[in-house]
Amino acid sequence: MASKVKPWYKKKAVSQVKTDYAYHHSKHVVKQQTERKSSFQSAQQVQTQATEAMAEPAYTVPASRQRTAAETEEYQRVSSNVGKGLAVIQEELHRMRIATKAQVESIAIQKEVKDMMKKRVDLLEEIPKMPDFLVALRPHTVWEKTPVKLFCTVEGNPRPIVKWYKGGVPVDPLSAPGKYKIESKYGVHSLIISRCVVSDTAEYSAVATNQHGTATSKAMVTVKRPSGAGESCQLGLVPHLTEIHPSKLEVTLLERFPVSFGVEGSSISLTCSMVVVPDLPNVPPLAQWYRDDTLLKPSNLVEMSVGGGAASLTLPQLAKDDEGLYTLRIFTKDGTAEHSAYLFVSDAPAAVKGAPGAPMSVKAYDVNSDYVLVAWKPPNTVNEAPITGYFVDRCEAGTDSWVQCNPAPVKVCKFPVSGLGVGHSYYFRVRAVNSAGISRPSRKSSKVTAIDAAESQRLQGTDEGVPSAPGKIVATRNTKSSVFVQWEAPQHLKNLLGYYIDGRVVGAKEWFPCNHKPFRHNRFVVHGLIPGESYVFRVQAVNIFGLSEESQESSPIAVEPALATPSAPYGITMLSCDGSSMTLAWKKPKHSGGSKVNAYYIDKRDADTLVWKEVNLAAVTERICTVDNLTEGTFYEFRIQAANLAGVGLPSAPSMPLKCEAWTMEEPGPAYDLGFREVRGQSLVLLWKAPVYTGASAVTGYFVDMAKKGSSEFVTLNGDPVSHRYLQVTGLEEGSSYVFRVRAVNSEGVGKTSELSEPVCAKALPGTTEIVAGVDEETGDVFLSFEACEICETSKFEWSKNYKPIGDCPRATITAKGRTSRLTFTNPDKDDLGRYSVVVTDTDGVSSSYTLTEDALNTMLELSYAIRHPVVPLKHNLNYEILEKGHVRFWLQAVKLSPSVSYRFIVNDKAVTSGEGQKISHDVASGVIQMTVDHFTRANEGTYTVQINDGKAKTQSSLVLVGDAFKAALKEAEFQRKEHIRKQGPHFSEYLDFTVTEDCTVMLTCKVANVKKDTAFHWYKEDDEIVPETAPNVMSGSCALPLPLFSRKDQGVYKAVLSDDKGKDTSVFDISGKVFDDIINAIARNAGASASELVMQCTPEGIRLQCYMNYYTEEMKTVWKHKESKIASSEKMRIGGTAEMAWMQICDPSDKEKGHYAIEISDGVTTHTRTFDLSGQAYTDAYEEYLRLKAAAFAEKNRGRVVGGLPDVVTIMEEKSLSLTCTVWGEPTPEVTWFKNEQEVASNEHTRVTFDGGKFASLVINKVTTDDSGKYSINVRNKYGGEFVEITVSVYRHGEPIPEPKLGQPRTAAAAAAAAPQAQPVPPKSPAPAKTPTPSKPQTPAQSAKSPTPAPSPGTKSPTPPRSVKSPTPPRFMKSPTPPRK
Repeated sequence: MASKVKPWYKKKAVSQVKTDYAYHHSKHVVKQQTERKSSFQSAQQVQTQATEAMAEPAYTVPASRQRTAAETEEYQRVSSNVGKGLAVIQEELHRMRIATKAQVESIAIQKEVKDMMKKRVDLLEEIPKMPDFLVALRPHTVWEKTPVKLFCTVEGNPRPIVKWYKGGVPVDPLSAPGKYKIESKYGVHSLIISRCVVSDTAEYSAVATNQHGTATSKAMVTVKRPSGAGESCQLGLVPHLTEIHPSKLEVTLLERFPVSFGVEGSSISLTCSMVVVPDLPNVPPLAQWYRDDTLLKPSNLVEMSVGGGAASLTLPQLAKDDEGLYTLRIFTKDGTAEHSAYLFVSDAPAAVKGAPGAPMSVKAYDVNSDYVLVAWKPPNTVNEAPITGYFVDRCEAGTDSWVQCNPAPVKVCKFPVSGLGVGHSYYFRVRAVNSAGISRPSRKSSKVTAIDAAESQRLQGTDEGVPSAPGKIVATRNTKSSVFVQWEAPQHLKNLLGYYIDGRVVGAKEWFPCNHKPFRHNRFVVHGLIPGESYVFRVQAVNIFGLSEESQESSPIAVEPALATPSAPYGITMLSCDGSSMTLAWKKPKHSGGSKVNAYYIDKRDADTLVWKEVNLAAVTERICTVDNLTEGTFYEFRIQAANLAGVGLPSAPSMPLKCEAWTMEEPGPAYDLGFREVRGQSLVLLWKAPVYTGASAVTGYFVDMAKKGSSEFVTLNGDPVSHRYLQVTGLEEGSSYVFRVRAVNSEGVGKTSELSEPVCAKALPGTTEIVAGVDEETGDVFLSFEACEICETSKFEWSKNYKPIGDCPRATITAKGRTSRLTFTNPDKDDLGRYSVVVTDTDGVSSSYTLTEDALNTMLELSYAIRHPVVPLKHNLNYEILEKGHVRFWLQAVKLSPSVSYRFIVNDKAVTSGEGQKISHDVASGVIQMTVDHFTRANEGTYTVQINDGKAKTQSSLVLVGDAFKAALKEAEFQRKEHIRKQGPHFSEYLDFTVTEDCTVMLTCKVANVKKDTAFHWYKEDDEIVPETAPNVMSGSCALPLPLFSRKDQGVYKAVLSDDKGKDTSVFDISGKVFDDIINAIARNAGASASELVMQCTPEGIRLQCYMNYYTEEMKTVWKHKESKIASSEKMRIGGTAEMAWMQICDPSDKEKGHYAIEISDGVTTHTRTFDLSGQAYTDAYEEYLRLKAAAFAEKNRGRVVGGLPDVVTIMEEKSLSLTCTVWGEPTPEVTWFKNEQEVASNEHTRVTFDGGKFASLVINKVTTDDSGKYSINVRNKYGGEFVEITVSVYRHGEPIPEPKLGQPRTAAAAAAAAPQAQPVPPKSPAPAKTPTPSKPQTPAQSAKSPTPAPSPGTKSPTPPRSVKSPTPPRFMKSPTPPRK
């Protein structure tokens, strides 16, 4: 980065300004001279000559501005709209003319006053005189945003001191940096106000003072705002009325852009702020941007802006083509102001890991009508695999489609592209290839049109092959973050494109690229390095064929600033004065020159002389010095020079004139040497030194004031004075700058205010770290360690406690290695508690602090004791576990064991070793030490201990195994022994347990092992064997016993027995108590999940709510609720269920039973709820259906019916008597009618019909004949309905065989009587009453129960027709309002 100013003109000594109003004047040039001039003129003559030189000449309209009649008319039309703007322009030009007058006047006066003062210096030294203004202040009226300069000439002996006031208030340039500038040269004192605003209107005064008196000169400054200001600027309406060239502006660069780093694909802005005088909105400065000495022009890849006090260059889409040295050049009236800084652009992350970076500088050469040669520069490959070739892509202008031009990669950085269309335009890009993959594409080339070859540029050079390696490389110190590298050019250049420079941290393996675009020169500044770190460098040459071999590595070099003399000290202040001596202090130079400042030299002079005199010949090493042999009452000026190994630097600016006058005030003098440490984003620590002059009593404390930079409003940070000389300031705004001052306090009051501190920005240095407290793992020492983010060869670590230097102290030792310093406590205790801080000298304020508290110290002391008295850390203390076969394993686990570890087991105070019955071993990898006892018996009760020695570390762990603990271990060991024996034969690998299937079947399951085909398996319940439908298959490895429809009856003790010739094993499962409850809950879980919503079913008894589920049993936890109230089973509300559903019957319902009903099925964890709303229309419909079913049931109950006694078929021999008798019932008593072949039978001698007691009905046929065969029926009926029963009678002759009793065939009466048992009649499926049949169309009643046929009377003979029964009451199908079951 470099800044310089050079003239943009060389031959002409006078510049001209062309405006609409031409005028000329002579420009006075003031040159410094060393010899004194003898000529002398009076102040009045000087003023007269200056006034004549600035007289305004008349002006004429130039010929170029003469207008024709038409132009005059047009001008008048425009003038009518912009007349006001014209007036503003005229006033602006007048203002500029006045400003120029003032400048020339000042130059002339300074020249004459200089000559006069040099001639009269001897006279002035001899004649005492009070201050007198030779040239007084003059009033000024200026426009807003323009500068004004007030100046005056003062004489007096001794030389007067001039102070400036605005409205009676002192003018402080520091309160508004850049606003005010106070100068004092050769008796001419001036106050310059830049960019005036209306608020600057005031009366300004200059007050001159010496020991003989005071003089004052006053003048009024009026700042006017142009009419229309604040509205839209009218100057833009007539841009042709002024020709003020931007190069006539006075431009001063302020904040400059630094060396910058970007990444491909991102954006970056380079900005310089500046002050422009005059600042005209329509005439911005003329700025030009260059990259590597090539003028840049605005485009979609380069954006430029100038105005608003800044010049900016924005690169919106960075590529490696943008890397280079950027220069901003601004034309000023004195030449050009320039600033340069390098921009580095690194590769974006590759799409494929290990792929190379993108090529760059793609350009077309040898352009023909159908052919073009594309060339590019290769990327730098540092840690990637070598490049094996390149792909070239083209894209026709106006499209977004890229086409690969070469099917295989080309190995050189050029490729001829053919097949172009004549007159068509194309873009080209290139991609690099290596073994890992393909790079990102390069930035596309400029547009290329296929034209005649004569109009194109040709690629130069025919030498093939890469260049030879560069020669000797040398790296030298440059700045604290950069190194200057230079090298010898290769012997064989072969059309060199440039160089790639690589760097590597000393001791590291990987190289990093220093530049990403070939650099043309053989010298380069590598930026962005870590201060204090050491690096080596190498260089490769580049041409279109690739990269050369690497050069030899440079010698290691540490990143340090180059040695130079230090800059000038500053901030000279007086700390005390006794009338004959002064004690001075100053601030160290801002730049040490790369070497420690080790000496200061002080000069002094009387304020009214020009000759400096040395104060000290021997170097002063501290920044405080007492100057003796002074004259009381005299004003003195001082200047100081700093020195280092490179020599003595420039002297500081002279101090303000300091009067040698004894201090007699009772308050203390000013504190001094304000400095900062531990600057962070929201806090910092301010330090200062005690006043040299203490006043009438000792200093008891200090007040600290703070203000933001540029503000005069100070805030006192501490309400009560602090006794120590430091203060931690918190609550700062990150990025803001602050200034501080300190006031000392004694018993007499508050003393003088210190000089303001330097502005400090609340922002931590990059890479800032803090002090770390720890304990050394090897020695156990407690220490504080700090690693600096920045360091140089001359840096030192300065430790302090409570901000008092520690120095050589027996309580702590300080060591430093590289970037790290450590403070180690010798024997830490409570006396070491406090705040420790460290500062790294010769850096930009690298510092940190740490407060050592009692808790932190105790924690570290415990750790220190553990390190100095090491123990083997254990993950697990000594413990035991029971193994298979009943073996017992005693074990412990250490965090870490070394191969040389030693240990021993002690049982009941006796050491044991590996032998019969026990085995001792260890594993270094896992840290386990163990002892296994094969046969654990009562003799093994006692205390077990393991002692371990591993290097210096020791430990032991014990286990007491007595009493109940031993009994439990012994019982478990015996069980495991028995289990081992059991498992030698067939056995249960999993004992009996239960599962519940989805259909709620309970399954008792077990798993078996070590079985064979002839292994027997038996199930038992309460010692009664259970034989399941499916025999157990032991070879499957599992057996199961289903318990369907599980209920309380299934409680009991179940047993499974497994046996063969190898042995026998038994598993017992007791289903009772909690086990039974668990099974019921498991059933309820499945049943509840499958439960349907409640459905309603009407019955003659009432309304029934039903919930269907996979399985229901009354043992399930089921709750019915009505309106959130639990329902108990009663005569009114009956609760029950079947295997398929749970129901709740509302008997004889009424309006009280309306409402919301719910059933809750609980499985012990989850409650399954189903609901039904029995109200409204649902209740009305249900109630009506209930009444109908109730009436139908009553009728069914009381209708006439045959209770029993009649057979279906009767077979009888001729001449015998047949008696058909049955019992009937009905309320009221039913009527009984007999039929034969559907014809009513009348009672006579042959056929007698009887009905006794309203209960017994008979039909007797005396001496049956074959005519009596047929179908007989009885109809029993009352008002509620009846029943129709049929009997078939068959009569056979004597001597015929008795036919088989088949339906519809006759059989003997005896056989019929023997074969016809009594049976209850089957009620009809529907409860609806039956209709009474008519003789013409009888209906068949429901089939009645059978009854034995009585023995036939001798000689009775009756026909036996086939029986045909039809129910006289067909069932009535009723549609229920209840929804069907889902």
